[in-house]
Amino acid sequence: YGDLPYLLDVKVDKHVFRALALYWNPAYSCFTFRKVDLVPTMEEYKTLLRCPRIQADKAYSRAANVSTFLKKLMSITGMSEQWVTAQIKQKGDSKCIHWKSLQDLILAHPNLKKKVDIFALSIYGLVIFPKALGHIK
Repeated sequence: YGDLPYLLDVKVDKHVFRALALYWNPAYSCFTFRKVDLVPTMEEYKTLLRCPRIQADKAYSRAANVSTFLKKLMSITGMSEQWVTAQIKQKGDSKCIHWKSLQDLILAHPNLKKKVDIFALSIYGLVIFPKALGHIK
């Protein structure tokens, strides 16, 4: 998950968090103050969330041996190829999984670590990088 595990240890100021939540506009994925839209830079996010270790200047690129969406989902969920294949849907030009499938899996999965991994994937896909409404890419 990159820097995601590091974020679990970050102490968040509840007043800053409330302000962020109050002005966050999910339709545009930015902050809206009256008629002004504001998209924070990585440096501003690092300061607000007190996460100095995040590498804002790091250039991200695709690795040559990237796992397929199917393999990634199998690894994160711990489910069989058959189950994952049945859950994958095509949305436009990309493959994704419906949030309801992951929600049901979180509630029923016997492995606590996998439940946390699936929940992290859900938050990551629905809140941090939303692509298709109710689906995780």
